Parts: sequence; C-alpha cells; structure tokens
Amino acid sequence: MTSALSLSNPIALSASPEAIAASVRRALDEDLGDGDVTTETTVPSHARLQGEFIVKQDGVIAGLEVARLVFSLLDEQVAFFACAAEGEAMAPGTVVAVVAGPGRALLSGERTALNFMQRMSGIATLTRRFVEAVRGTRAVILDTRKTAPGLRPLDKWAVRLGGGQNHRLGLYDMALIKDNHIAAVGGDLAAAVARVRAGDPRHRPIEVEVTNQDELRQALALQVDRILLDNMSLSQMAEAVRTAGGRVPLEASGNISLENAAAVAATGVDYISVGALTHSVRALDISLELKQETAET
Repeated sequence: MTSALSLSNPIALSASPEAIAASVRRALDEDLGDGDVTTETTVPSHARLQGEFIVKQDGVIAGLEVARLVFSLLDEQVAFFACAAEGEAMAPGTVVAVVAGPGRALLSGERTALNFMQRMSGIATLTRRFVEAVRGTRAVILDTRKTAPGLRPLDKWAVRLGGGQNHRLGLYDMALIKDNHIAAVGGDLAAAVARVRAGDPRHRPIEVEVTNQDELRQALALQVDRILLDNMSLSQMAEAVRTAGGRVPLEASGNISLENAAAVAATGVDYISVGALTHSVRALDISLELKQETAET
C-alpha cells in the first residue's frame, strides 16, 4: 500500500504528508478493526463500483486528496478523479470527485473518506466566511490549537484552504507567554520573557498575552515578536493599536464571531485568532452515491 500524499493543488502544508497519512491510517484502523464484516459478506470480491462525491450545500471543498489517500491505502486499484480544486467554492449538487474500483474498498472506505472531507470542508467554509468578513482590512484570520485531538494537521490544512493562516502548530514552534506562565514566575512579565529567551537555544518567536494597556506597555518595552490582546473591547483594541504604533504586530483573541469580526478588524489589529474555526466546526453536507460500474462499449 502506498503512503504518499499527492497534492494536485500544492499549498504550504501545516504538517508533513507522512503525518497526514498517519492520521488517515489511524482513522481506517479505528473503523475497520479486523474487517468490514458487512461488506465482506455481502459484496463479491470481484464486484466493481463507481460513484460520485456530491456537495449538498454551499461551501468550500477541502480534503479531496485525503479522500484519495483513504482509498489508495485500502486498494491501489481504486481510481479517484477530483472534479474540483481544493479550496474551491461549491454550489449544492456539484460533483467534486468521481471514484471507481473494487467495490469492497469503496464501501469500506466510504465513511472514513466522507468524515475527513466533511470536517475539512466545514472548517474551510467557516474560515472563508471569516476571511470575507475582514476583507479590505489588514487583519489576517488565524486558527488556534483548539483542534480535534489527532487531527491537527488536517484541521490546520483546511484553514489554509479556506484562506486563513496557521498560528503556531503546537507548543514547540513558538513561545506564547500567557497569564499562567507569568503567574508561575511571580507575576513578572519581564522575568517570563527573560527565561524563555535564556532557555531556548533555537530562539523561537515570542508572543505575549496582555489584558490591559499597562501590560501592553510592558510587553512593548520587551521587544517581543507579537502581542496577543486577550478579550479586549473594541475601544481597548483601538487604543492598543495606537499605543503600539506598528512597532509590534497585534493579535486579537477571545469571543471573536462572524458578527463582530469586521469591527475587530477595523480597530487596526494585524491578526485575529478564531478558535471556533476548528473547535466548533459544522461538517459540510457531502454524500457518496455508489452504483455498479458500467462496462465501456
């Protein structure tokens, strides 16, 4: 079985193809166990099927390549043809992919492929709505670490397909000093920043969370790489932008919704992080309609 992930529409992935393939294998193992008893007892080993993945509602398609990988890991004889591009907006009734091959592989992989596509497309769709909401401003929509355990590479890939950008991928690629970290060093923000700088030989970027103007001024004096404005009001964010004066990128976070995203962006912040992109995703309605493969004449 192949483990390669072939991207027909390459983008900067938030994880390696190997990590994504591992997520797919775990999902298949979870579903198949020691075998798909229903399919193996009802579908002849020689049967061949073909089918169409059909989007049932407006949205942004994502996860086509993951669905392709699901079937290729089950049976390399399965042919998967994408009819749309990853990240493309779709109307209801659109066929986004066609699949054909051994019937057992198609039926055994159907739910896993749909689970990935529906979740990823839901994330991409919501992300696109946030991106559209702040269009015309400087604000960039970011995701967070509030992802489904074990699915972070795919959740964050879907955000990118929706037009957003990824915040740190985990605890390892950026330092984010929050209130609990500051409390752990006696409430001294400067001490927390100093400890990170002294203890990190890789000198990774440092972001600091602040909740008021006094904390903001302290953070500005420390020359960190980014400052997170935690649960500030619109007026507080606008004041923070004026205080920072472009010296450090500012990120708005906390209680961001589609209803207030434009107003938050209008304050002049550089980034808006939205946990709801991945922790409250609503799957896009997609179905796979299968039938007997017809012989060519």
